[in-house]
Amino acid sequence: MAALAQTASQKPEAEAPSFKVQRSEVIVPVTVTDYKGRLISNLTRSDFKVFENGREQKIEYFSAEHNQPVVVGLVLDLSSGSRIHWKNFQETAMEMVWALLSDDKDKKYSGFLVTFSTEAELAVNTTAEPEPIVDKIRTLRPGGGAALYDAIVMAINKHQVIKGEPIEPRRVLIVFGDGNDNASKYTLDQVIEMAQRSLVTIYVVSTQAFGFANEGATAITRLTDETGGRVETPLDGVYADVSGYLSKPQDAGNYSLVVGSGAYSAAVAQHMFDAITKVAGEITTQYILRYIPDTSQSARPLRAIKVTVDVPDVTVRTRRGYYPFAP
Repeated sequence: MAALAQTASQKPEAEAPSFKVQRSEVIVPVTVTDYKGRLISNLTRSDFKVFENGREQKIEYFSAEHNQPVVVGLVLDLSSGSRIHWKNFQETAMEMVWALLSDDKDKKYSGFLVTFSTEAELAVNTTAEPEPIVDKIRTLRPGGGAALYDAIVMAINKHQVIKGEPIEPRRVLIVFGDGNDNASKYTLDQVIEMAQRSLVTIYVVSTQAFGFANEGATAITRLTDETGGRVETPLDGVYADVSGYLSKPQDAGNYSLVVGSGAYSAAVAQHMFDAITKVAGEITTQYILRYIPDTSQSARPLRAIKVTVDVPDVTVRTRRGYYPFAP
């Protein structure tokens, strides 16, 4: 998942004086999928190898438990660019909240909401209840510029922290947006470094529709790749699921299926549902590895992490590196 310098107490021997040993434990969350993108959840410790700066490390701890505690920050794009499909993504964001928080009797999951247009705002602070977040999302309307990077920084730094965070529970951000930014004070590089230092994994549910140019595609790919998340594009293949879309002329000289018709709307809804199901399922079922680095201090502040799995035809995702010390 990420890495963090921690202090571990060593218990004294009988009659021996008490003392503490300082050691750095690196914590790495890992997602493994097959060639069709489906999660692989039956791997064991012996299937994994982890490397720091190219040197193999001994895995001290391994977990494949489901329903792992997570704090999820929703970052919702309210810029003018989100207007065309706003209602769909508004409903999808609400479904995401219900999926993660409504059936959580053990209160393992918490969430908060950050919105952004020309400026970012912490709209709902950390809560284990879905209603405050859902009620707020219902009232939102898009319009204005896009301060995406500022919103991510706010989500990292301004929410109320849960006890044990970011180790247990882990920190995850889910961005609903197209990646475009025209109003932030922070840069993309600064945001990525801050996310890596703060042990945050970023996912993006892209609001970009098929056939439209997306200048922010590179940004959201970097945000997710560098932190161990991924991009979901629910509007990218909608037309393929609607037979005859833009191909059957009407008497009026247009087409029998247009944006907003029942067939198209049903296809969009299904793609949205699939996107939130994949993201919600993945963030609560990752493999967790921990190791104590045996490498010497590197001249580079960012230490590279690589995880391999002894299984053919799989994709392994984790953050690409960590900083030994938080900001």
